[in-house]
Amino acid sequence: MSSYPKLNFPAVKLRASRRGERTLVWDDLRAMWLVLTPEEWVRRHLIAYLETGCGAARRRIVQEYPVAMNGAPQRADVVVVAGCGIHADGDDDAQPLVLCECKAPEIPIDRHVLAQAVRYNSVLGARYLVLTNGRSHYCYELVEGEYRQCDRFPSIGSGMGD
Repeated sequence: MSSYPKLNFPAVKLRASRRGERTLVWDDLRAMWLVLTPEEWVRRHLIAYLETGCGAARRRIVQEYPVAMNGAPQRADVVVVAGCGIHADGDDDAQPLVLCECKAPEIPIDRHVLAQAVRYNSVLGARYLVLTNGRSHYCYELVEGEYRQCDRFPSIGSGMGD
C-alpha cells in the first residue's frame, strides 16, 4: 500500500490482500472485501478518524447511505447517525448527524463537492457536513438554515443514544 499517498489523517492499520492486479481492503463495518481505490483509501482513514478522533460509535457509522434524489437513487459516502436506537415496535429512530463526502486525494474539494453534499443533505437533514480528499478537510454546521464553516471536525461521541 506504499503506492497510496500520505493523508492528513492519523495512520491506520488496514487488512489488505492482492487479487491479480488489484489490491483489496477488508471493510470490517460491512464484513466484506473492497477494491482499494484512491477514494476508498480516503474513506478508510476518515472512518477510523470518526471513531478515534470524533468519538463516533462503530454501529452508528453507515457507508453508502441511500439518498433518494428526484427519484434517482444516490448514496452519501459516509453518514454518522444519532438516535436512541431500536424501539419495542422495531423502529430505529436513528437520524443523520454527520454527512461525509469523500474524494480521491487528487480531486480538489471545491464548490462542486460542497454543492453535492448540500444536495444530499437537503434530503437527509444532517447537522454537519464533512468534505475530504484526505489531504484537505472542510467541516460545516447547519445552523438556522445556513452552512457555517467549522474550524475542526465535530465531537460526536456524546448525545448519540449510545
